[in-house]
Amino acid sequence: MSHGAHEIDVDKHVRSYIGVLLALLALTVLTVYAWYLQLPKVLGTVVGLIIACVKGSLVAMFFMHLIDERKLIYWVLVFTVVFFIALLLLPLFGLSDQVQI
Repeated sequence: MSHGAHEIDVDKHVRSYIGVLLALLALTVLTVYAWYLQLPKVLGTVVGLIIACVKGSLVAMFFMHLIDERKLIYWVLVFTVVFFIALLLLPLFGLSDQVQI
């Protein structure tokens, strides 16, 4: 690999990190602005959680390098959803198995 190609690759990563940094700063300003709006509790909580989820996703994808692991992430997500649904349905099976006296 030539030295010039390596510099181009590094520049690409640096630009993406700077873009993520700017997005995180903008979302932080948006969080503070949302607090000053004095929204109702439920709406304020929903807005805050949406902003926090977007910020957390940006950090996980770019700084933890999970954006390159798409196939693995999808398998883990499917596995989590299947077991979450199973855990939600588990009490229903317990209700149908009650002893009649």
